[in-house]
Amino acid sequence: MTLEQQSQNYLLESFNETRKTTLALVRNLQRDDYGVQTAMFMSPPKWHIGHVSWLNEIVLSKTQKDYKFYSNELSEYLNSYYNQFGKPHDKSKRGVMSRPTVDEILKYFDVITDRVREVISNPLEKEAEYLFTMAIHHECQHQELLVYDLQHLLGEQYKPAKINEVPISSNSEKKSITINGGLYNMGYSGKDYCYDIELPEHKTYLNDYQIDNFLVSNAEYLKFMNEGGYNDYSFWLSDGWDIVKKNEWNAPMYWEKDGNEWITRDFVGKRKINKNEPVCHISFYEASAYCKWANKRLPTEAEWEKAALWNDEKEVKTDFPWGSEKPTDSHANLLESNVWNCSNIGSYENGKSSYGCYQMIGDVWEWTSSEFVGYPGFKSGFDEYNDKWFTNQKVLRGGSFGTPSKSIRGSYRNFFRLDERWLISGFRCAQDI
Repeated sequence: MTLEQQSQNYLLESFNETRKTTLALVRNLQRDDYGVQTAMFMSPPKWHIGHVSWLNEIVLSKTQKDYKFYSNELSEYLNSYYNQFGKPHDKSKRGVMSRPTVDEILKYFDVITDRVREVISNPLEKEAEYLFTMAIHHECQHQELLVYDLQHLLGEQYKPAKINEVPISSNSEKKSITINGGLYNMGYSGKDYCYDIELPEHKTYLNDYQIDNFLVSNAEYLKFMNEGGYNDYSFWLSDGWDIVKKNEWNAPMYWEKDGNEWITRDFVGKRKINKNEPVCHISFYEASAYCKWANKRLPTEAEWEKAALWNDEKEVKTDFPWGSEKPTDSHANLLESNVWNCSNIGSYENGKSSYGCYQMIGDVWEWTSSEFVGYPGFKSGFDEYNDKWFTNQKVLRGGSFGTPSKSIRGSYRNFFRLDERWLISGFRCAQDI
């Protein structure tokens, strides 16, 4: 088998696997669930299913001569923010439309699946192969977004097709790890697919710093809450304090008080807060406030990346904290782990970085203090995809229990607004030396 044939087979297998996973996420939904939009920031499940198919149609139109779109009506509804393809549909109104119907969307999904499968079963030009690969990774992103939206829509009422037990942590020693500064080559350096925002690899200078080996736990965050963290303006950025007062925040999203106990509603049920889990569904503002209260700070994304990927002893940067091996259930808690919840602090001994930092891949996305902008020398790989978001957003790193394993790398950059907390987000602390 030639290298071209191997690449072609891998693309087809990856596409089939991705489409199967998307359908598995909605398999146990009721028809009435598909069209509900519970908040402006979330999207109905039927929209996600349709949108990832529409993006595949965009790729088909760019790679197939005289391609005819399946439906102009569907294209208008499923265009989220691409002005080059017409006026984007208002995101806040995705859930107020009963048409297209769920059945129409599911049929559309199947038709586009067949169209793409037919095309990628034949030899492709390199540019076409790249675009179809990008579409696969785009669908993986929406699988994770769908997980966020399903929690907001259904919480403990959602029934995953499979739930595995949460791994038991054998490590309980929290400490700050000293990392020497100097020049560091930041960004993706591998040969596999990555997003344009992970490139180019470039030199950046770091001062000496310390970073915690563990994520901030629920127990630690509860202490911040109990000592008045949400009531003291001095810990908060001005915009964050305004949001705290306006929205009456007094705890992470999805937490609620039941008598004297804090409880949460998530995929594993209505339950008491597990103090050994990393705190989750935290905005940048909340993470920043906690750090100031603790006399620490959030790491920059360069500090985070070096702590995750650099091996001082071997003087080499790896793709993952544990090395170059693709993620498995022994390394990290990702979507395929089917845990549907955060693992306890200090889990995944096999997944720790060479510096001894735990859970830098999976469980929760980690806020950094860095603004989301392009790296020096950035070149857009797809207009209006990532580059249009270089404003008023912070970088997160590491993935979550909702991130598909094929999506994540140590160099992967996520980004959200400072007030958003519906994503699976937490943080670890850093400090200057």
